[in-house]
Amino acid sequence: MERRTGLRVFVMAAAGVLLFCAAFAATTPIAGFPPNLPSADLVLRGGVIATLDPLQPQVQALAIRDGRIEAMGSDEAIAHYVGANTKVMDLRGAFVTPGFIEGHGHLLGTGRSLMELNVGKAPNWDAIVEMVKAAVAKAKPGEWIMGTGWQQSKWNKVPQPNVDGLPLPTSLDAVSPNNPVVLEHVSGHGIYANAVALKLAGITSKTPDPPGGSIVHDAQGSPIGMLRDTADGAVFRAYSRYVASLPPQEVAAQREDALKLAVQNEISKGITTLVDMGESFKIIDWLKEQAGKGLPLRLYVNINGEPISELNQHLVQYRIVGYANDHFTVRGIGEILSDGALGTRSAWFLEPYSDAPDVTGKNVTAMSDITQMAEIAARDGFQVSVHAIGDRANRETLDVFQKIFTEDPAAHALRWRIEHAQHLSPADIPRFAQLGVIASMQSIHACSDAPFVVERVGEKRARESAYVWHSLIESGAIVLDGTDTPVEDTNPIPNFYCGVTRREGNGSYFFPEQAKTRIEELRSYTENNAYAIFEDHDLGTLTPGKLADIDVFSGDLLTIPAEQILRTRVLYTIIGGKVVYERPGASAWHSGELFEPMPEFNHVD
Repeated sequence: MERRTGLRVFVMAAAGVLLFCAAFAATTPIAGFPPNLPSADLVLRGGVIATLDPLQPQVQALAIRDGRIEAMGSDEAIAHYVGANTKVMDLRGAFVTPGFIEGHGHLLGTGRSLMELNVGKAPNWDAIVEMVKAAVAKAKPGEWIMGTGWQQSKWNKVPQPNVDGLPLPTSLDAVSPNNPVVLEHVSGHGIYANAVALKLAGITSKTPDPPGGSIVHDAQGSPIGMLRDTADGAVFRAYSRYVASLPPQEVAAQREDALKLAVQNEISKGITTLVDMGESFKIIDWLKEQAGKGLPLRLYVNINGEPISELNQHLVQYRIVGYANDHFTVRGIGEILSDGALGTRSAWFLEPYSDAPDVTGKNVTAMSDITQMAEIAARDGFQVSVHAIGDRANRETLDVFQKIFTEDPAAHALRWRIEHAQHLSPADIPRFAQLGVIASMQSIHACSDAPFVVERVGEKRARESAYVWHSLIESGAIVLDGTDTPVEDTNPIPNFYCGVTRREGNGSYFFPEQAKTRIEELRSYTENNAYAIFEDHDLGTLTPGKLADIDVFSGDLLTIPAEQILRTRVLYTIIGGKVVYERPGASAWHSGELFEPMPEFNHVD
């Protein structure tokens, strides 16, 4: 009893001492109490910050120092990090996320597309011909006219006469008799070339289809100008010869302009890291030089277009991780094309197309070659990314991966990917999670392709196997997101909208049971993409110690009504703690203000 009484007296006395110390501290400064906190370089406050960090899922404010996140919490807590030289941004209720990562894009292709004719805006073939006519009027004789973005299924009228909905070349040849013209299909899996370009490429009525490609002919057997998949190689080789004839300084300037345009395009739309799906050794050397001079955008670049013999000899020499202050990494090969695209009926299927019973698509790169490249990559510790759209292309690719994983279990850790994974046999859906293969998908493709998917593959296959994000996520697979820029606009907002609604431009819904939740879509663009490029320790969530790559949006993508998602805009893009893009008027924006909605989807894969 005495011990308990004594203990009670001791506790009361200790409490009294603590109360006295607290009262004294409130009126009398004590050296080192509270501890001095390091001043931040930048503080964001007054926001709705979705961190994706399970320890602090949502905060009001965060502090950034030396390019990394120093602390997160309430406005009051983070106020302690504000010093004399701290820049403070009052977000006025704006929505903040980890920086969006473009999971599958083509950097220089995007830049070049911004310098070429955007024929995707034309409502029909006649309008495209008029665009080419205007370009020819400004061009020198022999100068190549390049355009991109067309899709015949989107035209408001079918050209007459036509072959499979494709125009005959008469009108195009008439307006461009002395200038080669190349118009790339929006999918990137075909071109329409005029007579001058075909002649320079040596393509005649007697030219056979190359492996993995096809030349479209009219009723008399003459090529109309449509070249699918590998059949465009001869034209692009002719174009390369033309480029080689230009003054080197002109070529260099065009390439630099393409890079600048592409980088600015990405950061203005909230992209903080871009995964480039394929450049040659030569271009990678050049991009590394540019990164060394300073690029705001982080790049994860894959190697593509090199012969197997060159990969075998030089691949390991091109492994680059975290160069230029974590702005340039090369540790993958891809995008290796196992098939073509749905829009050109060259996606490789197990069964024929519903609207073309004699067509099952094409194997573009021989599976034996893909196996060799994958074996080299496994040997040298490289990631592999294989383009597969049709269900057979996906199955064949999964079979190759499974074979190599069985023979070399260490390859499991290399985070191999299938790009697009658009049409999957139900039997193959669980194999992604079982094998640890990443499904690198693009939500926007579903909404763009929706108008003709059922026509191409039938209602049953479309329902069970087309763009099955939800089924893959439920099975435990990692699903990414991106736009395949320049196939689609790199803007993540329409992509996000399609991912969570599956709503087409005409207002109908494309098998909405496969939609993602809002948080799944956000993770696909941030945390999952970071994992897929081995940067999950530094990117993908807003966590103290990680790189301060951050997007600030005008609308809360997790809570606003779905119809308001397309009104959301990027206000700020922050990379490494630096504001690299600020939307005009962003500093005066207030929570609740709405922008005009995005235009409807207008591209097709």
